[in-house]
Amino acid sequence: MKVLFIGGTGNISTSVSKLAIENGIDLYVLNRGNNDVDIPNVKSIIGDISKPDSLPLADHNWDVVVNWIAFTEDDINRDIKLFKGKTKQYIFISSASAYQKPLSHPVITESTPLANPYWDYSRDKIACEERLNRAYREEQFPITIVRPSLTYDTVIPVAMGSWDDYTIIDRMKQGKKVIVHGDGSSLWTITHSDDFAKGFVGLLGHQQAIGHAFHITSDEILTWNQIYEAVAEAAGVKANIIHIPTDFICTVAEKEGQDWMWGNLLGDKAVSTIFDNSKIKTFVPGFVATIPFKKGIERTIKWFESDPKRMRIDKGNNQLLDTIIKAYEK
Repeated sequence: MKVLFIGGTGNISTSVSKLAIENGIDLYVLNRGNNDVDIPNVKSIIGDISKPDSLPLADHNWDVVVNWIAFTEDDINRDIKLFKGKTKQYIFISSASAYQKPLSHPVITESTPLANPYWDYSRDKIACEERLNRAYREEQFPITIVRPSLTYDTVIPVAMGSWDDYTIIDRMKQGKKVIVHGDGSSLWTITHSDDFAKGFVGLLGHQQAIGHAFHITSDEILTWNQIYEAVAEAAGVKANIIHIPTDFICTVAEKEGQDWMWGNLLGDKAVSTIFDNSKIKTFVPGFVATIPFKKGIERTIKWFESDPKRMRIDKGNNQLLDTIIKAYEK
C-alpha cells in the first residue's frame, strides 16, 4: 500500500509513521524537512504543501493521502484539487474539540453534533469537515475524517502551563503553584500517540471507512486533579495545586492578550469528555489503548529530560500563570 503523509513527524504522526512502516506500508512523508525526527525506511519528499505547484507529485498515485496539517477550508480546497483522481482515500485530521460545547449528552459518539462557539480553531476544523463531506457527496472524493482528542508523546498534555516546553515540570519541581481549572473534578481523556496509532493505521486503505468519521481515544477517564497529580508524581514531586474558576482564568488571560484561553478551556478542556470508542473498535477489531496515563507521562518526562535542549522554560507561560494566581489570590 502506497501512502503519503503530509506532515508525519509531529507529536501524533511520528508514532503513526513508525507503526505504518512496521506494518509494511510504503510510506512517503512530505514536509519542509525542519524536524530532526528520524523514521527508518520512510521515503522523504521535501517541500511545502502551501506551494503545490512546486511539489514533485505529478507522477504519483496514492492508495491513501493523510494531511496532518490542514486547518482551514482553503487547505481542503487545495487538497481536493491536488489529489482528486490521484488517491483512493483522503484522511483529514480534524479535532474532537469540534464536538458540541456545551454537550447536550455526556457521552460523545461520532454522531454528536459539531458546534463550538468558543474556539475558532474548532470552527475552522468543522468548516473543513463540511467541505469534505460536500466533496464526498457531490464529487465522490474518497474521504475519511479522524478526530483526535488530547494526544501526547513529545508534549506535556496539561490544560495550561506547558505543551512542547518543560515549564510546568520545572514549576512543580520548585514547589510553585500550578493552576487546575474549576475544582479539578471534570472528566477528561488523554491518549498516548502509540495507542492512537493502533487505531489509525487500521483505517489506512480501509474501503469501508470511506465517508465515515472516527475519534480514536483511550478508554481511561481521569479528573484533571488526577492528571496533574500523575504529572507531578512522574516528575518525582507532589503537585502544589491551586483551583481557580475557569471564567476567572480566561478573563485574566484575555486582559494579558491571551484570549485563546476561552477556546482552550470553555471550548475544550473544561468540558467533561467521555468518548464512546465503539465505532473505531468495530472498524479496527482488536483496537485497544493499553498505555495508562501514569505510565505514559513518565515516558514523556524522561524524553524531555534525556536532552537538555528539550527542557525549555517558556517565560510567557510562567508569567501568565503567575499573573492569574496573583489576581485570584488578591
